[in-house]
Amino acid sequence: MTNRKRLPYWLKRPIAKAGKLSAVQGQLDTHCLHTVCKEARCPNRTECFARGTATFLIMGNACSRDCRFCSVVHARPGQLDPREPEHVRDAAVKLGLSYVVVTSVTRDDLPDGGAGHFAATVRALKDAPSSIGVEVLIPDFRGSRQALQTVLESGPDVLNHNVETVPRRYPRIRPQADYRRSLEVLCRAAEYEPRVVVKSGLMVGLGETEDEVEAVLRDMHASGCSVVTIGQYLQPSSGQVPVARFVTPEEFVRYEELGRAIGFARVVSGPRVRSSYKAEKVFQTVMAQRTCPCPGN
Repeated sequence: MTNRKRLPYWLKRPIAKAGKLSAVQGQLDTHCLHTVCKEARCPNRTECFARGTATFLIMGNACSRDCRFCSVVHARPGQLDPREPEHVRDAAVKLGLSYVVVTSVTRDDLPDGGAGHFAATVRALKDAPSSIGVEVLIPDFRGSRQALQTVLESGPDVLNHNVETVPRRYPRIRPQADYRRSLEVLCRAAEYEPRVVVKSGLMVGLGETEDEVEAVLRDMHASGCSVVTIGQYLQPSSGQVPVARFVTPEEFVRYEELGRAIGFARVVSGPRVRSSYKAEKVFQTVMAQRTCPCPGN
């Protein structure tokens, strides 16, 4: 028996058509690649695979941290695969991707936290025969400025680091992370490389209040973050913290309006939203605003 809550009607969805699902899975198997879609049990996995896209998870599938919202295995990570960056590139090329999101497990066991491996993956993707936009969703590298600089210098188009939840919930939800350190990652990225779109994400439904969400949004924006995603936390399995409550669609609309009023270039807020969900479309919207900062954009 578990205490998992029954999903409300707005979180239920029809089964996605197969589409390109087998092609995506085939490339992942061929190149021995992991995805956060599968390892974190993302509810959008089938939909995204069917559309021919996935979020690559590099540096293995075992994480050195044990966040209480995440189903990625907490264990001693293995050795890095030096060919993984080219495997990611080859899979992206075979799938015809024009935009790739790359994330990782947290590797506190590595001197640079895996920053060099991130950079190698970005460079490999940028060396692809056709142009590929690259978004990296990075850990906090334990606050290392040099590690962050290493990733930024490799040339990603988007630097994403998720704040995840409100600071009051960190001891329970992210016991090995630090709220202020995460804000510093965003701030340093914005200061070091203004060209890069700085992005962050927030889960709701973990026991936070609306006032706390507003405070976090204001902190993120003040730190230089220009894009924010807000989505419903869903308990991946009985091993993670339960959902405190299901946030209504109307509340997500209010959060989007609040984020826009605060000044974010783009706010993606909804029950099914995840950090990398339809990331290419979000990036294109932000770049269009930068080239034509017209009212209403």
